[in-house]
Order: sequence, then structure tokens, then C-alpha cells
Amino acid sequence: MTDQEFLEYVQSGGQVETGDPMPDDYRAKLIKFIEMHGNSELMGVLPEREWILRAPTLQRKLALTAKVQDEVGHAQLIYRVVEDLGKPRERCLEDLLSGKSKFHNVFHYPTKTWGDVGVIAWLVDAAAIISQKALLKCSYAPYARIMKKICWEESFHILHGRDVVLTMMNGTDEQRELVQEALARWWGPLMQFHGNPIPAEDDPMYQWRIKSQGNEEARQQFLDGYVPQIWELGLTVPDTALRKDEQTGVW
Repeated sequence: MTDQEFLEYVQSGGQVETGDPMPDDYRAKLIKFIEMHGNSELMGVLPEREWILRAPTLQRKLALTAKVQDEVGHAQLIYRVVEDLGKPRERCLEDLLSGKSKFHNVFHYPTKTWGDVGVIAWLVDAAAIISQKALLKCSYAPYARIMKKICWEESFHILHGRDVVLTMMNGTDEQRELVQEALARWWGPLMQFHGNPIPAEDDPMYQWRIKSQGNEEARQQFLDGYVPQIWELGLTVPDTALRKDEQTGVW
């Protein structure tokens, strides 16, 4: 099978297994993309982990501990997929620690208050699951299969985060202010979460059907789903220019 025939195969919905022949470019892009996902799951633990001992109740401590445990488990699953493609997990971790490989920009920001913990679990995880659900259709079958478990667990993280935010919004003025301040801090990273608005046809990850959704499509899906919820809770979106064009349906 030539590279062009392989491209046509995956674009038509074909699935690729670990032992199947695949173009070097496809394998390299898979490794880079999936490794960054694994790095992000692992590094995403750090901003939340420090809040386990500072969580306000035993219930919240247990919930946050379970969330952190899930994220580390996701990283382990994802690194296994990378390992099967030819890069050992030890090298993945070495490259992560040395700065040779990358993780998602959103995990470079600190968690300053308990409000941040709620906003991360609710909105950052919501943005993540939009991208992750698009990976359920990934042309590389082993990656698509593990995403079923990851998406299922991430959906519980969103419910946990929403409950934290809802509890604070029904609390004191100080608690409500903590949530609003956290939303203001995280809104910029959230808007950048899905990447530059490049056309899907110009994105090699989309062309190889490693991901099945363009960056801007994912961002619009997030805005459609969560801006109304933010307003419903009495929060202010920290962007006075944000509005939806009713004719085009675009924010």
C-alpha cells in the first residue's frame, strides 16, 4: 500500500492496528500527538494534587484524590499506546523532564484558590472531553479504544467540578467572588485550549484522521455548551465582546 493509498484508506474510515504497515510520517505524528496527550494527563495532576490536603471537606478530599488517581491512570494507558508504536515510556518521561517533549499549555498555570480547582474540573475538563470524544473516531484503533474509558471517567470529573462551583455559588459572597476570579484567570487559557483556528483541511492530524474535529469546531462546541451554563450560575464571562451571531451560529 502506497502512502496515498493509506491516506485514502484512513480518510474513508479505515482503522489501523499496531502491527499493520503504516507510513513513517503517520507513525511519527501518532507518537508526537499521543505522547503529548500522555504528558498532559500526567502534568495536569500537579496543579490539583496540592489541593487534596487543603480541600474543605472529607468528601472533597476523597473526590479530588480519585480524580488525581484517574488522571495518572490515563497517562499510564496512553504511554502504553506510545510504547507499542516504538517509543518506551521511560524515554517519554525522560523527554518530558528534560523539556524535549511538550504538554498542554493550560497546565502551565497555577491553582491559586479552591475556586480554581472547581473551574479546572468543570470547564478545563469540559474543553478536554470535547477534544477527547473526537478521538473516539481516531484512525489508530488502539488509541480510539482507550479513549472510551478515558472519556467515561472525564465525564465524572466534570460533574465533580460543577458541584464544587455550584456549592460555592450558593455559599457566601466571598465564595462566589473566588469562583468569578478563577473564571477570569482561566478564561484566556480556555479560549486557547483547542489551538489556533486553522482550517481542518490544513491540519495534518485531521488529514490522517488522528483527530476528527477541527480546532475552531471544538472551540465553538465548548462555547455553545458552556457559556449558557456559566450565565445560568450567575457568573460573568470575562469577555464583554463575546456574543453569538444568531444568523451564523458562531460565537
